[in-house]
Amino acid sequence: METKRCNFWLPNKNRFCANTLLNGSLFCGNHISRSEGQWIPCPIDPSHSVLEQNLSWHVKRCPLLKQVQSLSDQPFYQKGINAGSDGEQQEAEASRINDSRLPTPTVSSEMKRNALHMMSVPEFCNLIEKIESIHDSLCKDIQDSFQMPEVCSLWIKSKEEERKLPFQEKHIMQQASIVGNLEDFGVLKNSLTKKPSKCEEPDEEKEDSVTTVIEFGAGRGYLTQMLADCYGINRVFLVERKAYKLKADRSLRQNESLTLERLRIDIEDLNLNAVESLQGVPFLATGKHLCGAATDLTLRCCFPQHRKNSSEQNIANINFGGLAIATCCHHLCQWKHYTNKRFFLDLGMKKEEFHAITWFTSWAVDANHGSDLPDITNCISHLQSIKEQGNGYTDGVEKILSEMEATKRAALGFKCKWIIDIGRLMWLREHGLDAKLVRYVSPSISPENHLLLAKPSK
Repeated sequence: METKRCNFWLPNKNRFCANTLLNGSLFCGNHISRSEGQWIPCPIDPSHSVLEQNLSWHVKRCPLLKQVQSLSDQPFYQKGINAGSDGEQQEAEASRINDSRLPTPTVSSEMKRNALHMMSVPEFCNLIEKIESIHDSLCKDIQDSFQMPEVCSLWIKSKEEERKLPFQEKHIMQQASIVGNLEDFGVLKNSLTKKPSKCEEPDEEKEDSVTTVIEFGAGRGYLTQMLADCYGINRVFLVERKAYKLKADRSLRQNESLTLERLRIDIEDLNLNAVESLQGVPFLATGKHLCGAATDLTLRCCFPQHRKNSSEQNIANINFGGLAIATCCHHLCQWKHYTNKRFFLDLGMKKEEFHAITWFTSWAVDANHGSDLPDITNCISHLQSIKEQGNGYTDGVEKILSEMEATKRAALGFKCKWIIDIGRLMWLREHGLDAKLVRYVSPSISPENHLLLAKPSK
């Protein structure tokens, strides 16, 4: 007898749900009619809902509960240690208080947009002029650095022959350019194409090389796989809060000379100094497309500013060997988490203007990715016509934005992305590191093509 299936239509999958019906219902347990007030978000994991009458039973058995309890027992778990605070001067105090009961406040994209629409026309025009001026003065020397190391090219070819490339070509190109930039920057030494001729030389070279990698927001870990296979990495830490299938872990574990640890934790809560196996080990921090505030959380994690004492010690961790972070999703950035608030404050911008700038960045990815919009387009001409109307422009900021040309909107978005990343670059330099910011792939491969590099100064 054929089992009857749920009658709930799944538009994204273009089919009906395949789960079995509940007795006396046309739907499964997931899709049974939900009367108002009957279902409430799970207090442990709000991503799913439960029947109100089953709440007390569910909270004892929620799948996330065991993970949370296990994580809280780890010595490297410290709730909100890398979160930052709304004010620079509050950060040390906030980390000491460290009240895990207080949720991290988030300013949504809708809230950012609404605040922008509430600006007066003169305030809006002043903000755009600031963005254009800051970009012109600070973002002119950023270079293209599209890399494809020979060792990575050979590795890609071998994987293609073995048919072991479970990801798209554009991702491989990005990963190869990230590691190529690390080699070009002097952080990595190519272990496969520069074989020593004398038996004494490998040890000497190894002393100067970083052989431990921490990949933040690791996902499936394919960036680390390329690093491990091509550059002689022998210890790997993969930091990721979500669970993934088709991970590179299986392939990495087949390397008998490599030690792998996967830390399932939010970067915001990770205390690197409490990871026992990292003690005294120089590490390379990497991250491919660390969305929004995750970049700032990673910087705080690697260089814990809130632990500086009054003697103004160099912020660079003695175990820090290098850093390469491909930033992205700047529209998700938050003032609370951003590392270099002083940069914006010194430019005469407050929290509200910072959030407006982050909202503008979402326009960048709507551009023609084959063009160099930030270098050829600005919004000044558009503002001139608005200013000429003066207070007569009564339709407000929302009307101004709707009338902006697509290329101008995209150009403004790109410029805002650069300004946010320049602030991060300056934060690294201010704390004694040799750092630079480059475009590591062409916009046609990915419009999210900013790479932040850093290493200890010599």
